[in-house]
Formats: sequence, structure tokens, C-alpha cells
Amino acid sequence: MPVKLDAQQRQELLPSLEGWQLVSGRDALRKEFVFKSFNQAWGFMNRVALVAEKMGHHPEWFNVYNKVDIVLTTHDCDGLSLLDVELARKMNIFAG
Repeated sequence: MPVKLDAQQRQELLPSLEGWQLVSGRDALRKEFVFKSFNQAWGFMNRVALVAEKMGHHPEWFNVYNKVDIVLTTHDCDGLSLLDVELARKMNIFAG
């Protein structure tokens, strides 16, 4: 079972997640990705979906045309875990 990030892990790991911000009122991270087209946004979501399924860790997300708004949190530990950090890093790479 995933373990919630402790204070030291948060201090070390979260600043390295470019563009991700803490969600007010939740132990979660949020980022909006903007692409040139719906097709690119959908392609990004497909890549993320395949990785998320392999990880057994699924994002909360919302898509409108070229924008994908994502919230990451680990429901099993009711907050942020290393799974969120790993998935956020992969998303940043996929978005290029």
C-alpha cells in the first residue's frame, strides 16, 4: 500500500515537479497542460492512460479541446505519495 509523503520528502521532491502546484484544501497536485490541438491532447492522454494503468495509479482529469487539467493524489493513503511524483514526472516528459 502506498505511503503518504512525509515533510522531508515533500521538501525534496515537490519543487522538482515543474508546473505542478498544491491544490488548496486537498493533499493533491494540479497542473493544466495546453497543446496545439485536440489530437495532441488526446494523444497525451492515451500515453498517460497506458502508464497509469501499468502503475495501478489513475489521475483525476478533465479535457476540453486542447487543454488537459489534471489532479494527482493517492486515494489509498488519502494524500500525496511517490506514485503521484512518478506519474507527474512522466506526464511532464510526455508533454515535452
